Amino acid sequence: MEMPECPVCLQSYDSEYTIPRVLACGHTCCESCLLNLPHKFPGTIRCPACTVLVKYRPQGPSSLPKNIDLLRLIDPDPRKPHNNPKNFNSAPHLDFIPRAWSDEFYCLWKEYILPQDAVLVEPKSGEDGGACFGCLSQSRSQRVSLVQVGSLISDDDSVFKYGYVVRVIKCLSGMKEEERDELRFILRGSSKVSKLCRVLGLWGDVEDGSLCIVCERMNQSLLESLGALIDEDGMGNDGLFGLAMMGMEMCEALIGFNQQGLILGCLGFSCFSFDDFGHVLVDLNEVLVIGRKIVKSVVEVGCGGRRIGDKEMGVLLSDVLKRNLFFSPELLFQLLKKEGIEAESGETRHLVGYGSDVWSLACILLGLLIGRKFNEELVHYICFVSTKAGEENSLGMYMGWVEKVSSLLENKIGSEFVSLQQMFCQCLNFDSGNRPLLTDVWRCMRELIIKCKFDKMIKCKEAVNLENEGHCLVLGELCWLPKGRLSTEEKGGLLAVENCNGTAIDQTGETGVTKDLVEGLTEGNIKFKDMQGHLDCVTGLAVGGGFLFSSSFDKSVHVWSLQDFSHVHTFKGHEHKVMAVVYVDEEQPLCISGDSGGGIFVWSTSFPLGQEPTKKWNEPKDWRYSGIHALAILGKYLYTGSGDKTIKVWSLLDGALSCTMNGHKSVVSTLAVCNGVLYSGSWDGTIRLWSLSDHSLLTVLEEVSMGNVYSVLSLTAHQHTIVAAHENGSIKVL
Repeated sequence: MEMPECPVCLQSYDSEYTIPRVLACGHTCCESCLLNLPHKFPGTIRCPACTVLVKYRPQGPSSLPKNIDLLRLIDPDPRKPHNNPKNFNSAPHLDFIPRAWSDEFYCLWKEYILPQDAVLVEPKSGEDGGACFGCLSQSRSQRVSLVQVGSLISDDDSVFKYGYVVRVIKCLSGMKEEERDELRFILRGSSKVSKLCRVLGLWGDVEDGSLCIVCERMNQSLLESLGALIDEDGMGNDGLFGLAMMGMEMCEALIGFNQQGLILGCLGFSCFSFDDFGHVLVDLNEVLVIGRKIVKSVVEVGCGGRRIGDKEMGVLLSDVLKRNLFFSPELLFQLLKKEGIEAESGETRHLVGYGSDVWSLACILLGLLIGRKFNEELVHYICFVSTKAGEENSLGMYMGWVEKVSSLLENKIGSEFVSLQQMFCQCLNFDSGNRPLLTDVWRCMRELIIKCKFDKMIKCKEAVNLENEGHCLVLGELCWLPKGRLSTEEKGGLLAVENCNGTAIDQTGETGVTKDLVEGLTEGNIKFKDMQGHLDCVTGLAVGGGFLFSSSFDKSVHVWSLQDFSHVHTFKGHEHKVMAVVYVDEEQPLCISGDSGGGIFVWSTSFPLGQEPTKKWNEPKDWRYSGIHALAILGKYLYTGSGDKTIKVWSLLDGALSCTMNGHKSVVSTLAVCNGVLYSGSWDGTIRLWSLSDHSLLTVLEEVSMGNVYSVLSLTAHQHTIVAAHENGSIKVL
């Protein structure tokens, strides 16, 4: 026979550690788990077996009775090992509250989300497709750059107005898993990289509906500081010391990215900036912008995946290089392959790896050292190769271009820096596997400053395990352009629209796929229909049997069809204002209404609909009485909330009063039944929870702010969540 065990921690009961305690509902749970279960409402606990809310003494589980019958079944053999008490500390923490997103997802991203008022965006920035600029609201001297990585949900055409954090989290949850993983990979890894403009987090621009990565922006970029040298004759021999200092810090930044498994893939002069101390930092947002520009150029040339010739390839590369954007040959072929474009000259067998960043960095350093002549030679080589493709060996022409670059270097810095010249030529090797490591480039730069005999004091470890496959930013989801989404879906030339119940209907009247009503309201695709007929305020609604029932101050109950929303029938007979209405779906479908004079009317909803109620009775009156304000149904019993501060239980069979529940200090204005619990709201500002098994009070929820009491006008309960509407316009979720 299997020993009885706790339904939460699955440990066998015993008399020492896993003591079985009996709850008011009759189920048993161990004492340790009862301590760890959440106590959402004071004085109550939700049974982990039946999820019914039951009374719970403030003294804790030790005040509950032991399950003696279960203890008798336990083997009294002292030689049998007891359960380890440490296991109970790891008992699962049960949360019975349904959420739009899991706690894990929210906790994963909340640390990256900046407040809504954290950033002030400069007007007319980012119009050329680049990054937007602004500053931090708390420190306006701190400039930032912003690059869009997603789109916030729009609520302009929706009846729902989402909060800022909800819109950001919904945007993140709507991303593709690969895109979201890459975004978190960048945010998490960037915090561990030195020589990097700080990545501050994610910020949602509610005005234009964009979700952006926010990075700090330095006052001077490399392009702004050294633009004249880049356009003219470069730094030359006289600037080698400054080039070495910048080159070392560039290498350190790229090494930091590679250590986190991230390959940038492309670089430009705008990717680097100087801080206040003259150190070079990498701007990750500029890398994203450059990557998107390169991807856009590739997509535009591809034109839907067709085969492109060498001349078109030459035009593509020349256009990109003229904008001082540098990326390795193997990256180009990977971009073409990802877009489904076949190049006439075939493709390289070399894969994108850590050596791809070495090629891009070498181009940046050569552009600083030689000046515009380097870029001109590179563009000239591309044009020459594209016109001579097929006539000569492409690899041989590539090696010829490398020799021209070597010649330019020798003319610029002389023959005394042979190691530097050789290092640059190796960085431009067509085979990415034969290029030097970033640490080798760093050592070469350092030798221009410190002599070799002093360099022996530094032991530089291998920065990256080359066997690990890195993630290339340009080939990832954040740089790849998202496909455009049509705002409307066309099928056979017919425009799909939404009717009031969320079902798609085209212009032929055919019904399509049913959509979620909330989703339709959010997107603004739900049409609304006005149903007019009442002569005064509508006080209650109920749905059932294919009908909508509405009560009103005009002393009537209207019946509407849910098929075409037309008026079907009117129940008349009340002598006072009808305050509430409910639908009963039992052996015979019924509609029950209550009025301000205490009258309770039961109407049959079977065809043909009659003019007279099948049953009616009245509440007893006293001097405090002001009629019925709320109705609720459970099985054969009707619950009424009254102006005399009480809740009454009536039998639907004969209308007899079964029970009266007292406790509220004002009118009971709203009732709801869910999971064996009756929830009552009152003008006294409190919500009371009652057990439906014995009609006893479970707990009282009360919020009094600054001495003000706000009446509870309406409430609903779903699973284990309460939503209450108050007189001051607030809606609270409990």
